[in-house]
Amino acid sequence: MSSDGSDGSVTVGAPASAPRQFAQGLGLFDAITVVVGVMIGSGIFIVSADMARLVGSAGWLLVAWAIAGLLTIAGALSYGELSALMPRAGGMYIYLREAFSPLLGFLYGWTLFTVIQTGTIAAVSVAFARFLGVLWPAISEDRYLIPPQPISQRYAVSLSSSQLLALAIIVLVTFTNTRGLQYGKIIQNIFTIAKTGALLALIMLGLFLGRNSAAVHTNFAHTWTTQAVKPIVPGLAATTFFGLLVALCISQTGSLFAADSWHNIAFTASEVRNARRNVTLAMVIGTVVVISLYMLANVAYLVTLPLPAIQHAAGDRVATAMLQAIFPGAGTLAMAVAIMVSTFGCVNALIMTGARAYYAMACEGLFFSRAGRLNTARVPGWSLIAQGLWSVLLVLARTYNPASGEYGNLYSNLLEYIISAALLFYIMTVLGLFRLRVIQPDLERPYRAVGYPVVPALYVIGASAILLFLLVYRPATTWPGLFIVALGIPVYAWVRAAKSPARNDGTGT
Repeated sequence: MSSDGSDGSVTVGAPASAPRQFAQGLGLFDAITVVVGVMIGSGIFIVSADMARLVGSAGWLLVAWAIAGLLTIAGALSYGELSALMPRAGGMYIYLREAFSPLLGFLYGWTLFTVIQTGTIAAVSVAFARFLGVLWPAISEDRYLIPPQPISQRYAVSLSSSQLLALAIIVLVTFTNTRGLQYGKIIQNIFTIAKTGALLALIMLGLFLGRNSAAVHTNFAHTWTTQAVKPIVPGLAATTFFGLLVALCISQTGSLFAADSWHNIAFTASEVRNARRNVTLAMVIGTVVVISLYMLANVAYLVTLPLPAIQHAAGDRVATAMLQAIFPGAGTLAMAVAIMVSTFGCVNALIMTGARAYYAMACEGLFFSRAGRLNTARVPGWSLIAQGLWSVLLVLARTYNPASGEYGNLYSNLLEYIISAALLFYIMTVLGLFRLRVIQPDLERPYRAVGYPVVPALYVIGASAILLFLLVYRPATTWPGLFIVALGIPVYAWVRAAKSPARNDGTGT
């Protein structure tokens, strides 16, 4: 296993004498704001609608969110041991490489760069623009500066006012983060505090002002009785025990996506003070805080809106529908502002953390060599730029449906495809915890996973069940994700053949 400094400050693959090393500028509070900030985006305000359509009752909707919460917290507890063991820039890329092989680490990094991180950056930036469009109608996906230009029968590029604003957000936040960790940290702290306060306010409004007897009776008089449900596949719905089991697993694509990226703080471990302790604490505290808020938000929805109103909320905007019920006419505007604050902070966290993973890959000769250098501000400037450029391309690229003549967003398709692949990487990472216990039993472990081996095993079993049902009942969106991962294998072979024997030393301008 690669050596590292006890404080996690030595860059991956770099000698201890490297003239530039990461600045350890993140304390425990800063690390927690990164975890909370990257988890809370726009998902919590939207995904409950489709989840409610699948499971068909208030009780099972809360159970679906509880499953996601337990899995997320179990994952954080399990990852904590790995982050304490390897407190270096790179996070999951490092864990998978060390536990299994460089190939598996590369496949995760490949997928992270091509889809997971950059696709999410694109999606959340466009979400910011869409909700600004509620306040300023000139910002719209239908107002084109450059109309869609076909590049094939099914793909095109365009530039709308909404896309332009999303690009501006990506460029601005990327540039700010190239100026140093302190800039990204200040933005993150401000916006995480603001968005957490906004979500708390939403919860309180729903629980105390929005609560009404009609919604409570509709949703909780028959808490576990399934109402109108969306079929999972023809002939299968949540009206039978097996159908309910499948629906609970399929619905996790929404809840797990809304609670995703909690591990991103591990990408920045080299910049966290006392990383062996604080990265683990930040993941655990951050996930518990966010999951608690998510559960309370869904209770607020359910005491304000009857389940059919949640299932059929316009554009799936459940939180907006709730505020509209409380403040007719003003709810839409208030929710738009709250989501803009939330998404901007999320974009900053995604951009700041993701670049550190590609930096770690570059230091191993598995990414563009310049991405493995720290700039004068002691951040991976070229890695940030590469991430930003690819995110911009994903915003510009459009999909085209010849049958309907409608245009979609490429990043939306890619993120839908990759959910199953991301879940597979999470499972493999927790399995890596077991493997490292076997092959490296004598390593010093400052933190040992709580409940080992039961808690990590339950995570693997639960996540594997969800993945299995997705592969069987959502093949059109899951198998393409695995294909994207597999495309990394020939890329890895090509990179290994092309790279020089010497590793990047992490220095340079």
